[in-house]
Amino acid sequence: MIGDRRGGPDRLRLPVAFDPARLARDLASLAAVEWIDHFLTDRYEGNWDVIPLRGPADATHPVMMIAATPGARAFRDTALLASCPYFREVIASFRAEIRGVRLLRLTPGSAIREHTDHEYTSDDGVLRLHIPVVTNPDVVFLLNGSRVRMAAGSAWYLRLSDPHSVANNGSSDRVHMLVDTLMNAHLAALLAKAGCD
Repeated sequence: MIGDRRGGPDRLRLPVAFDPARLARDLASLAAVEWIDHFLTDRYEGNWDVIPLRGPADATHPVMMIAATPGARAFRDTALLASCPYFREVIASFRAEIRGVRLLRLTPGSAIREHTDHEYTSDDGVLRLHIPVVTNPDVVFLLNGSRVRMAAGSAWYLRLSDPHSVANNGSSDRVHMLVDTLMNAHLAALLAKAGCD
């Protein structure tokens, strides 16, 4: 298990790195795709939207691919992931059972208000990983009131059951890939080598 509020780091940078140029190229291949406004509209100001890449197998609408319903056990890739070879390579590199994968975009001047996430915790056996696809130096991500600086191509575990907020004060989009995985020995080994940047 990762630490909870009683102990353990609230952020871990995994000892892996992905190619920012190839990440950006796959993102550009989705330029014609319509992003979906995030449904938690009370949590943000401006534009925070989503492209689902993998979600519940029984979902019939892209909105339903964004978050798994409680108890969901079967998952499938969306057609969009087929056109993103490097994204598929990144996801496969975690060598774990993958639940959901989505891209989350926060446009310039937009902000996500402080909140806590409750859909998954490490106690559920699900590990949520963040991979910045594109970002800029003026993105301010605060976790427990302390800034987390995440470069494009890095990979992170963030304990988002703790208070966190994001503001894109820059002039370009900030897009993260969120990968929900089931914890296994490979991921546990990565976490053991991770740093608390």
